[in-house]
Amino acid sequence: MERGEARCGLCQRLHPPFERAVAYGGYDGGLRDLIHLLKYQQVRPAAGVLGRMLAEAIVGLETTLPAGEIAVVPVPLHVRKRTQRGFNQSELIACAALKQLARPERFQISTSALVRCRETGSQVGLTRHQRRENLRGAFAVADPERVAKRDILLVDDVFTTGTTASECARVLRRAGANRVWVATVARTLKVSDVFAVPEQELEEGSENRIAMAAHG
Repeated sequence: MERGEARCGLCQRLHPPFERAVAYGGYDGGLRDLIHLLKYQQVRPAAGVLGRMLAEAIVGLETTLPAGEIAVVPVPLHVRKRTQRGFNQSELIACAALKQLARPERFQISTSALVRCRETGSQVGLTRHQRRENLRGAFAVADPERVAKRDILLVDDVFTTGTTASECARVLRRAGANRVWVATVARTLKVSDVFAVPEQELEEGSENRIAMAAHG
């Protein structure tokens, strides 16, 4: 199937627009509290701890990444929310994570390649279809030359239903990105609850580091 060809809903669930997604652990307990400290109480040192966790998830992903340079793209915030918060937590966590990797020079962070061009309402309580509609048109590639023909590692704090990751990956690929992988600190659902991936295809990590998804 060609990249620009329309897919039915089942095909979209069977073939998300990213290659694979990994997370350090489940979005509960102390991990959830730590993410909230950073996002809602502006405790910036928490980004360093979360960055070390994200680095572990990325290490688990590295064997599936192609050789050569990888562009790291944090999921962006709308400018108004970033101004209110004072930072983009995904960007802080990504920067902290790259410092922990054995070959940080291989990963080049690009904080302005992807932008959030409109504010969106809360995703809480929305159906999968409503979540997709809520995010449609919310992201754009500011400079296609930064992503064209490049392999991308999309980074965020939490993977909830995969809607945000999928929309960002779709926009990046439409702008010419080669392939997209996803790494997050936490996840709320197993990928089999989000995409139509058979349970046996999931890679189970330790209790504190869970590989969520794969296809292809």
